[in-house]
Amino acid sequence: MRTDLFDFDLPQDRIALRPVDPRDAARLLVVRSDGAPEFNDRCVGDLPDLLRPDDVLVVNDTKVIPTRLKGRRIGRGDAEPAIEATLHQRLDNSRWRAFVRPAKRLAPGDIVRFGEEGKVCFLGQLDATVEAKGEGGEVTLAFAFHGPVLDQAIEERGDMPLPPYIAARRAPDARDHTDYQTMFALAEGSVAAPTAGLHFTAELASRLKQRGIAIHTVTLHVGAGTFLPVKVDDTSEHRMHPEAGAVTSEVANAVNAARRVGGRVVAVGSTSLRLLESATADDGIVRPFSGETSLFITPGYRFRAVDVMMTNFHLPRSTLFMLVSAFCGLDRMKRAYAYAIAAGYRFYSYGDACLMFRKFD
Repeated sequence: MRTDLFDFDLPQDRIALRPVDPRDAARLLVVRSDGAPEFNDRCVGDLPDLLRPDDVLVVNDTKVIPTRLKGRRIGRGDAEPAIEATLHQRLDNSRWRAFVRPAKRLAPGDIVRFGEEGKVCFLGQLDATVEAKGEGGEVTLAFAFHGPVLDQAIEERGDMPLPPYIAARRAPDARDHTDYQTMFALAEGSVAAPTAGLHFTAELASRLKQRGIAIHTVTLHVGAGTFLPVKVDDTSEHRMHPEAGAVTSEVANAVNAARRVGGRVVAVGSTSLRLLESATADDGIVRPFSGETSLFITPGYRFRAVDVMMTNFHLPRSTLFMLVSAFCGLDRMKRAYAYAIAAGYRFYSYGDACLMFRKFD
C-alpha cells in the first residue's frame, strides 16, 4: 500500500509533553467496528465497565533503561565536540549499538567520554570506543566496563530516552524516570516505553480483577525502530527492526483457556499485540515464544490472537498507525483520529488512549 495513505495533519498543541495524574484519568476513545455509536468518549478508569468477565488483558512488562547519554569526543586534538548517544541494542556485556548526534563528528576508533561524576567508574568517567559506524547515525560502542558495572554506570548517567517529538521540546528530567515507566515494568531491556501500559494504576488493576478480568504479562523489549519513520513510498518495501520477546507457557495456556470459554484477548499496546500474533499459529492457538519478532502489520493482515486493543494515538505514516488501521480499517481510523483531534484528545506517548474492537471480515 502507498505510505501516504496513512498520513494526516496533527496540530502541535495536541502532542502531550506530560502525562495526566492520576494515570487512569486519561481520556479513552472507544472505537467500535460494528454497532453504534462508532466513537464513544470515556476515560481509562472506565475500562472494567467496557470489558466483560472472562476477558483477559495482556500487558508488556518490559522496563525502560535510561539509555540517553551525553558526552564528548576526546583524544583528537584540543576540540572536544559534544556527543549525544541513545543506546538501543545491547550486543554483549560491553558493546551497544547506539544512535548518535552529530554522527559526522565520529569515526571508527574515536573515544567518547560520558560524564564526569559517578560512584562506579574510575576517575568518574565512562569511556566508549567507536567500534563501527553504520547508516542513519548508528554506531557500535565498545565500553571500557562490562556487565553489572557498566549497567550501573549507564543507570547513573543516563536520561530516559524520551521520543523525539517530546525531547525536541523539553529536556528529560527526574519526573520522567517514573512517568515513562509502567507499573508492570520488570524485565530491563527497552529504549522506549510500551505506552498503553502507562495508563494503569494499582487501583485500576484491582477493579479489573474484581470484575473477573485477568491480567497476564508478556515481554517485548522495545527498540529504537519504533521511532523510525517509514521512508519508503510503498509499505511492502519497509523492514521492521527485530525486537526480542517472550511468551511463557503459563501465559499461552491462560490465553487459550480464556478463548475456549468465550473470553476475548485484549492487547494493551502494539508491543503486546505484535508479540501475541507472533506466538500464534494459523490455528489460533497461542504457543510459548522466545526470540525475535519483526512482524509488520498493515491492512490485509489476518489477526489470529487479539480481539480488542488498547493503545495510544500514533504518528502519521508510522508502522503503529498502519497497525491500528489493519485492526479497525483505514477509513475508520482516519475518522477516529480526526474525531480525536477535533475533540482535544492528547496524542502520543504521554497522551490519551484508544480502545478498539477489531474489524471482523
